[in-house]
Amino acid sequence: MFFDLASIYKNSILNKPKLVCFIILLMTTFFASHIPDFRLDASGDTLVLENDNALKFYREIKQQYGSDDFLIMTYTPKNDLFDQTTIDNLVLMSEQLSEINQLESIISILNVPLINSPPVTLKSLVDHIPTLVDPNINRNLAKKELLLSPLFKNLLISSDSKTTALLLYIKPDTDHQLLQQKRNALKQTILSEPTNKVAKKQLTNINTLYSAHLKSMQNQQAQLITDVRNVMSSHNDNAQLHLGGVPMITSDSIAFIRHDLINFGFIVVLFILVTLAIAFARVRWVVLPLLCCIVSGVNMVGFLGLVDWPVTVVSSNFISLMLILTLSLTIHLIVRYQELHWKFPQAPQITLVSKTMKKKFVPCLFTTATTIVAFGSLIVSDIRPVIDFGWMMTIGVSIAFLMAFTLFPASLMLLKPGKAVNQKNLTEQITLSAAKKLVKIQVPVLILYLFIIAFSILGFKYLSVENRFIDYFKPSTEIHKGMSLIDNKLGGTTPLDVVINAPVELFVENKLTTTETEIEDDFFDELGFEEDEFNDLAQDKPTGITASYWFNPVMLAEIAQYHEFLDNLPQTGKILSLASGMTLINDLEPETKTDNFKLSLIYSKLPDSVKSVLFDPYLSDDGKQIRFSIRVFESDKTLKRDELLNNIKQGLMSKFDLNEEQIKFTGMLVLYNNMLKSLFSSQIQTLGMVFFSILIMFILLYKNLTLSLITLVPNLVAASMVLSIMGWFSIPLDMMTITIASICVGIAVDNSIHYVHRFKIEYQACGDYEQAMIKSHSSIGRAMYYTSITITLGFSILILSNFMPSIYFGLLTGFSMLFALVANLTLLPLLIIKFKPLGQHQIVDKNITNKAYNS
Repeated sequence: MFFDLASIYKNSILNKPKLVCFIILLMTTFFASHIPDFRLDASGDTLVLENDNALKFYREIKQQYGSDDFLIMTYTPKNDLFDQTTIDNLVLMSEQLSEINQLESIISILNVPLINSPPVTLKSLVDHIPTLVDPNINRNLAKKELLLSPLFKNLLISSDSKTTALLLYIKPDTDHQLLQQKRNALKQTILSEPTNKVAKKQLTNINTLYSAHLKSMQNQQAQLITDVRNVMSSHNDNAQLHLGGVPMITSDSIAFIRHDLINFGFIVVLFILVTLAIAFARVRWVVLPLLCCIVSGVNMVGFLGLVDWPVTVVSSNFISLMLILTLSLTIHLIVRYQELHWKFPQAPQITLVSKTMKKKFVPCLFTTATTIVAFGSLIVSDIRPVIDFGWMMTIGVSIAFLMAFTLFPASLMLLKPGKAVNQKNLTEQITLSAAKKLVKIQVPVLILYLFIIAFSILGFKYLSVENRFIDYFKPSTEIHKGMSLIDNKLGGTTPLDVVINAPVELFVENKLTTTETEIEDDFFDELGFEEDEFNDLAQDKPTGITASYWFNPVMLAEIAQYHEFLDNLPQTGKILSLASGMTLINDLEPETKTDNFKLSLIYSKLPDSVKSVLFDPYLSDDGKQIRFSIRVFESDKTLKRDELLNNIKQGLMSKFDLNEEQIKFTGMLVLYNNMLKSLFSSQIQTLGMVFFSILIMFILLYKNLTLSLITLVPNLVAASMVLSIMGWFSIPLDMMTITIASICVGIAVDNSIHYVHRFKIEYQACGDYEQAMIKSHSSIGRAMYYTSITITLGFSILILSNFMPSIYFGLLTGFSMLFALVANLTLLPLLIIKFKPLGQHQIVDKNITNKAYNS
């Protein structure tokens, strides 16, 4: 069967190299045409769990209380903030920003209501809302009011009055919301009715529209950020400006990923080109591996564009990994070809190529299969981007194998063998010398690995999932500077909503004061109204909001206590709630603190524009639910999200007798925390699946349990070492670093299989374990050396990135490659020698030695 396949392969690939290259060219051209459809996605949805119920609640809260899609622009003027020149500059900048079509509104110190600068009546507030730009405003009083205001302090103005913020609210995308609702509804339908073909077809159509719209949204958002920054740049002479907010972080993250993909991808390729030239000293051995890498990458990127499969922060390095795997396969083929060519310098090209491909097919097939298993294990994760990364790499590895066994040999067949390369080179001397020394120090090396294993186990306990999003970016980046400034001066960056529902068993009447309130004569005069303006209202009982469980003096006082409790937590910054708005109402009329009827009267006369700011974002339409909008200090190095949420819940329950079911959390902090909590279990699941699956693959390959377990050990030690390094150096598990261990195993196992495959051949030839190790080091050890060193040096370029996950990825991948190389050239052969899984074998005919080696 194998020889039939070999014959078919030879006739269809090796004997028709031009046809094969032409077919690959056509295929590559087709996929290259879809590269413009390739897109990146760094939205908040990529930071959450698959099927996370908290995501559904988050969207419900956004729909109820309004979106948190806004930009924060900080403005630190060179002059005093309340100087006329500064005010004029702020007015001019606001006018320029208002011309940006995508912005719905701008909130700043220029347009927020001021009721004590000087004091105003409710009547005058209905007629006109005073702001900082009004000619009658007292600037000194306005400054004092803004600095003391529970609404605006540390939101629009820093406590030192040197920095102000402009909140740029983005127009809601109703089309996106509608598509998202239909998409989620269809998913639920299919989940409950798996055989519903109509729903599946509708979902396919909706997904197409949703993806197209998402791509358009990303382009519009990027343009919005550009437009805002253009306005900011025109005011740099007058102030120091920074931009923050989730939309900006999303846009800049995509820019960082794109920058790394293009620029560093090119630099890595260039670096590898130079390294290959030095290692192999022949143009063909530089061009052919790079050709395979480039063609594999183009086909994969084009495929992702064709099926509209976006790349996220997690999967952004898939091109680099495909480069690793394609390069690894081709280097092993090159080294084997060179060995045969050196041994048989007069052999025709068809013989050299066919023997190379025949002897490397089985180990390369199994290395590819085990690598697919390693990356495929990521699909057991609960995190959508990690799952997608697993599938992407599974497809990418398959493409790499296809190109290595079609494009590489077909291109090689178009070339003449040329002059054989001397195999007695520096690389062989290095690997051969290492093997000979290893024979003499077997026991010390094994003891050293015992210490390494102990070191790794100790490092596990320092592994953590707590990480700060601000640490994803270098301090020199705009994102880091903006988030730091907003954290330090303007009340925090990460949104957290605490939602409290009214207890279902209580009736609103239990909390209300009597509506039969006697109104004093001067009450209406204080408000600036005539008494008859309230006659209709006075005859009716409170309804709607004014008759709700929460909107009455008793419960509002309790809400103020909730607010104070949350505000006293060290991790929380700016907090807005009903209590914030009620301080303004209480300033207008102090009796609203105790008199429910007067509270209802005043509420009824407030302008809708005021209600939309003071009440609508914090009280549901039916009055049964309240919301506390909190900004958490992202730069706080002691921040532990899960602990914070637990402290809030326990505090509200113990101090205020709230039931657990009344308290809900939402916001990006909650969604991100849910993802972080799953990382430990995901890491265990993925690595457990990797090693179990690879062990099964080894057993199928070797049909020898002992040899299979031995081959697994170096990979287990390498993965453990990477995780322990992360623990010792306080590198937290996140969506990118969680993949490092699986990547390490996927790459290291390739070298393990190639080494054991060659060791078996050498042992069959010589019958001596130590001699088999020496011969394996001088042959396959060279290919392993070239692959590992080239990739490690190439990935070291990523330390120049501004995106910290890319830096960690480059450093940890490089370290894992070097450690795996050392483990496979030391620990693996020593374990084989120690346990002798191949049995005892003696050579009785020296011709067998030459035959086995030459084959």
